[in-house]
Amino acid sequence: MSDTPIDGTCDRRFAALKDAFAANFASGLDVGASVAVVHRGHLVVDLWGGFVDEERTTPWQRDTITNVYSTTKTMSSLAVHILSDRGQVDLDAPVATYWPEFAANGKEQVLVRHVLGHTAGLSGWEEKQAPADLYDWDASCAKLARQAPWWTPGTASGYHAITQGYLLGEIVRRVTGQGFGAWFREEVAESLDADFHIGLDPAEFGRIAPVIPPPLPKRPEVMPPMLVRTMTNPRLSAEQSWEDGWRIAEIPAGNGHGNARSVALCQAVVSTPVVEGVSLLSRNAANRILETQSDGDDLVLGDRYRFGMGWALSSPGLTLPIGDRACFWGGWGGSVVVNDLDRELTVAFVMNKMRETTVGDQRSATLVAAAQAAVD
Repeated sequence: MSDTPIDGTCDRRFAALKDAFAANFASGLDVGASVAVVHRGHLVVDLWGGFVDEERTTPWQRDTITNVYSTTKTMSSLAVHILSDRGQVDLDAPVATYWPEFAANGKEQVLVRHVLGHTAGLSGWEEKQAPADLYDWDASCAKLARQAPWWTPGTASGYHAITQGYLLGEIVRRVTGQGFGAWFREEVAESLDADFHIGLDPAEFGRIAPVIPPPLPKRPEVMPPMLVRTMTNPRLSAEQSWEDGWRIAEIPAGNGHGNARSVALCQAVVSTPVVEGVSLLSRNAANRILETQSDGDDLVLGDRYRFGMGWALSSPGLTLPIGDRACFWGGWGGSVVVNDLDRELTVAFVMNKMRETTVGDQRSATLVAAAQAAVD
């Protein structure tokens, strides 16, 4: 696999990162992937390589995109922070301020920041939710508006694996009058010339590198009850991302399609004030992301996490090297983005070969470490 094609551009300071990217292919860890770095507002690394298919017949191209799963959450969280920066959303206000129906069943005091920090108590649906029901925005949101929290909001995190996108996205819709996908495209992606989509036009399907499902994980002897409750209604499979319905729908916690370049360009507005001449988020607004919302054993994931407002913060035991003024999140399978506010550095990694992870793995860890070393 040493002859895996790699293309793109790379500032010479980041030669070690390019070598690490190539090594992931040589060792068989990747089939097709892209990595991008924005430093002080400029795209300094934009690399892609490998193949869009497991049979390795079709090369990954500059405009190849793939489903990045929960890395999409960083986009839905960014949208809410931009609206907050514009004075349209108060992060400390009840969600029901913008979505009155949400106040039902004891949710009057669920705050916007609770949703951002996975502490809202709505990590899954109480009513039956089939996989295809995710394609019905209004019905999915209405179910969440009707149900009671599963724990006292604000007291602990429980990873809102799919629900977070509907909760944040409905706030955006109520405030702006636009569907989430359209608002994000017009206000963020197009502003930054970023090829990232939440709700993909079928005309773009030909550019997709379908994800390669991970091997079945070894089932633990004991699983957190909230994990079972959250992840089995609905029970998702990687193969669902191959469906036209999944690609077209707006699922702002899980079905974003893009590549590392587009993820890095969008997310860099967190790490640096101006990205390629565009300013979307003030430094004061970016600093609010770093406000700790929970720090302890996550009720769904089981492990200890420290969540800020929409991203995870430095925590013990992380594979990724994360500083005190940095935030990150990743997607099922291995995609990830890290925003380092002190270094004004954003690193994004997107791939099609999935591993059983949601917070990055050794592939992205080596890339992030190489990027940090290049700018230090």
